[in-house]
Amino acid sequence: MTMGAQHEAELQARKIRELVLRCVCHAGAGHTGGALSIVEILTALYFHVLRIDPANPQWPERDRFILSKGHAAVALYAALAARGYFGEALMEEFDRLDSCLQGHPDMLKTPGVDMSTGSLGQGLSAGIGMALAARKLGLGFHTYVLLGDGELQEGQVWEAAMYAGFNKVRRLVAIVDYNKLQLTGRTEATLDIEPLADKWRAFRWRTIECDGHCLPEVIASLEKARDRSEEGPVVIIAHTHKGHGVSFICDRVEWHAKAPSAEELRVALAELGVAE
Repeated sequence: MTMGAQHEAELQARKIRELVLRCVCHAGAGHTGGALSIVEILTALYFHVLRIDPANPQWPERDRFILSKGHAAVALYAALAARGYFGEALMEEFDRLDSCLQGHPDMLKTPGVDMSTGSLGQGLSAGIGMALAARKLGLGFHTYVLLGDGELQEGQVWEAAMYAGFNKVRRLVAIVDYNKLQLTGRTEATLDIEPLADKWRAFRWRTIECDGHCLPEVIASLEKARDRSEEGPVVIIAHTHKGHGVSFICDRVEWHAKAPSAEELRVALAELGVAE
């Protein structure tokens, strides 16, 4: 990745992070911490990896993306707006009654959303279905599923992982947002999921680990996963920090579902180098 391309990617990530912060502050609601931890992953996907067409959201050959940790929907909406699926002004309607930008993704309301999510643990199963449908229909798209680490405590995730690994489901990539925090505390104290990489390998998944906030690493890992998924499912364990990018939010469990005040927004934007 050239220095120029890296700089451009970092600007895109900063824009998405800014949109997330402005949006949750305006709405007075949203899962700020878990949205900020996936910004670089979404930037890499929507600006460098996914084969998509914002002008034609239902293009049959498009790559599919499922945000299984649906409570972080505001980050997905920010990425979709930055990529051109709809205007940034629409972000002000986040979480409003009858808005197309609900608190959790709704595939029937929002352009660019491929799967309605919210109840944790279900996204990987849906992604497997999409990957199998691609093969049956003779389509060449890849399917990407982004899961939270607390979500991996759900049994359905491992049933799906076992099925995909045993059946060598192709063109399927799972990404784990491994920020090590969940609703009430650290994952290791709530229900430890380690050894995480070994678990995926035991279910016959090719496994890649990366720094989830280093854009060149994330992009390289996604490209590698895309190539390796031609032989069977691949998982990327992205080591991240909840609330990354804002010092007083980063790695703080109380920001799981907390929106910043106007003053906190001002401080956060200043840290990002964005004018209020």
